[in-house]
Amino acid sequence: MFRYQILIEFVGTNFRGWQIQKKGKTIQGLIQDKIKKILREKITIYGAGRLDVGVHAKEQSAHFDCIDEINQLDKFLKSINHFLNNEGVAILKIKKRNDDFHARFSAKLRVYKYVIINRISGPVLDQNRGWHIMKDLDLNLMKKGAKKLIGTKDFSTFRKSTCRAKSPIKTMKSVKINFRKEKIEIEFISQSFLQQQVRSMVGCLKYLGEKKWSIKKFENIMNSKKRSLCAPPAPPEGLYLMRVIY
Repeated sequence: MFRYQILIEFVGTNFRGWQIQKKGKTIQGLIQDKIKKILREKITIYGAGRLDVGVHAKEQSAHFDCIDEINQLDKFLKSINHFLNNEGVAILKIKKRNDDFHARFSAKLRVYKYVIINRISGPVLDQNRGWHIMKDLDLNLMKKGAKKLIGTKDFSTFRKSTCRAKSPIKTMKSVKINFRKEKIEIEFISQSFLQQQVRSMVGCLKYLGEKKWSIKKFENIMNSKKRSLCAPPAPPEGLYLMRVIY
């Protein structure tokens, strides 16, 4: 068997998320089906992580095994993208890997970005590519809150009730907030995340930016470990998986 890693860019708007579902179109299901047809063998794709409905990816990582070696990787890329590009999906790279490589379990860090479009007018060019918030947000308060998220902590407050992770304790390596041309971009870096953790953290940072919460209240809610006290999670269309680091 030969193992290959693929890097995938996609717009998640018209999909039911990454993972194959019983009903609805998914990224994993679409790519898996097209690769099967090209290679003429049954394959299974393993992604670096699950992505919710509507979430986008700049560089999702996945791998698959196949019986025959793919000799012309460039030709394979052209063929697979011929079927995928009209669906809002592209395979950016394909690389041969050793058997000990696993897209999910070999990952050392995952980088997510959340985009807030902070202006009065609704987005047209960036429709479904960010969270439109009309009210001016206090970036200084949001940055102070972001610093409180860094480190090894119990993130139960930001964990969706259906999350199947064994532990709510995660290590947040970095949280950075930048403002560029009416866009607030929040970058999160960690080895792994709980289900809906990033969107829940962004929802709480928004409450800070709107001055609905003080920094003290934000800290108290985070330390409470109570999901019921969390702000409503940010919508999925502003979330991007930027890259997976091995």
